Amino acid sequence: MAPAKRPAAEGDRSISPPPLKRKAQTAISKNAVASFFTPVSQKPKDRTSWVEKSPDADSPATLLVAKYVPEKAPTSHVKRRKIAAFDLDSTLITSASGKKHSHDAADWKWWHHSVPDRLRKLYNEEGYQVIIFTNQGGLTLHPSPAAKTPKAQLERVPQFKQKCSAVLSQLDIPTTLYAATGKDIYRKPRPGMWNEMKADYHLENSEIDLENSIFVGDAGGRQAELGSTPTDGKKKATATPKDFSCSDRNLAHNVGIQYQTPEEFFLGEEPRNFTRDFDLVKFPPPPSSTPEETKEVLFTKNSPQELVLFIGPPGAGKSTFYWRHLKPLGYERVNQDVLKSKEKCFKAATEYLKEGDSVVVDNTNPDPDTRKQWVDLAKKHKVPIRAVWFRTPLAVCEHNDAVRSLNKTLNPESRTSLPKLAFNGFNARFKEPKVKEGFEDVTEVDFKFRGTGEEYEIWGKYWV
Repeated sequence: MAPAKRPAAEGDRSISPPPLKRKAQTAISKNAVASFFTPVSQKPKDRTSWVEKSPDADSPATLLVAKYVPEKAPTSHVKRRKIAAFDLDSTLITSASGKKHSHDAADWKWWHHSVPDRLRKLYNEEGYQVIIFTNQGGLTLHPSPAAKTPKAQLERVPQFKQKCSAVLSQLDIPTTLYAATGKDIYRKPRPGMWNEMKADYHLENSEIDLENSIFVGDAGGRQAELGSTPTDGKKKATATPKDFSCSDRNLAHNVGIQYQTPEEFFLGEEPRNFTRDFDLVKFPPPPSSTPEETKEVLFTKNSPQELVLFIGPPGAGKSTFYWRHLKPLGYERVNQDVLKSKEKCFKAATEYLKEGDSVVVDNTNPDPDTRKQWVDLAKKHKVPIRAVWFRTPLAVCEHNDAVRSLNKTLNPESRTSLPKLAFNGFNARFKEPKVKEGFEDVTEVDFKFRGTGEEYEIWGKYWV
C-alpha cells in the first residue's frame, strides 16, 4: 500500500499551472495551431523572394535582395522615374524592445505610426518607386567552413529575412530591399546598391527624375545639440546625440538626389546642423585645362644621384606622386607593398645605388628610428638623402585608400583596402621629419586633387 501523501502546507502549495508551464501554454497561439493543420495549398503565400549578389565574379555574395510583390500587383509596366529610397533601421522601423538592435525576428515596430501610410501614398498616389537600402554588416551570408561561427550568428540571416518579410508584407506595395553585408562596393555611401537597383528596374541614369527623387536615412552627420523640454512647469535640459555617421547623406550626394532625415521627411522637423570628417567641398575638381606654363613644379632633382625618402600615411598620394613627378626624372622606386618586406626594400635600394641610379623609397617611414636606417644607407653610398613629407589628413587618406581599392582604373597595382588600424598606427608613431635627421632638405606636399577630370568623376564621391 502506497504511503499517504503529506498535505501541502499553505506556503508549499504551488500555483497551478506552474509559471513555466503557463508560459509554454500561452506561447502557442490558436492561429499557430490552426496553421499547423492547414493544408499547404491553403496557407498564405510569402510574397517576398530573395536572391544574393556578388560585387564581381571572383567574390562571394555579399548583397541580399528581397523583392516583394503584393497579391494584387499593378498590371502596368510603365517605368517609375521617381525614386523614394529609405534606410531601414531607425528610419522605417525600430526595435519594439527598446534595445539598439533587435533580439529576434519579431522585435520590431514602425519608427513612427505614419510611416507605412506615407510610403503607400508615395507609391499609390505620387508615382514613386519605393526602395530600401540598408547596411547590415552583422550578417554573414556564407561563413567560412573553417571558422567556428557561433550559432547565434548563423541564425541572424534567417531572422533578418523573417523580419523583412513581415515589414514588407505589412507595407504591401511593390518594393525591393537591398541589404549590404560586406565592406565592398555595396556598402553605403558607395553606389553599388543604387547601381543594382537601376539594373533590376532597367533604368538608365538619364531616365531617373533625380531632381524629385530622395533618400531618407538617419545617418546624416548631424551634430549633438542641447535643448530643453517643459516638465511640470519647468524646463528640463535635454541632449540630442550626434549621428553615428554621414553615410546616408553621402549616398544621396553620390547618386545625385536630395536627402532628408526621418525627422524631416516623416515629422516635418527643421534640418539640424551637420558636418563631414571629409568634405569634398574642400577639394574641388581640377580646371578643365591647364596650360603647360602654369603647371605646378612640385619636385626638382638637385644632384646626379640621390636617395629620396617619402614620409606619409597610407593613402596620402605617395605612389601617385612618384609616377607623375619622379619617375619622369629617372628615379627608381622601392615600395614595401610590392616587395613585401623591409629587408627586400633595403636590398633593392642598395642594388640601385650601386648601379648609379637615384632611388625613391615609397613607404610610410613615420618615425626617426625608421628614417635613420635610410639616412645611414645614403651615407654608406655617399649620396645625398632628401625627404618628401606628405601632409595629407587621415580622413583624406582613408578616402583615397577606398577609392583605390574599389576602382580598378585607379588601382594599377591591385591593392586591397586597409583596415583603420593601418591609419591609426601610423598616426601613433608619426614624428614630423626634420633636416637635422640628416636630410639635405624636407619638401612638404599638401594634398589637393591633381588628376584628370575623368579621374575626379570617380574620386569626387564619398567612399567611406
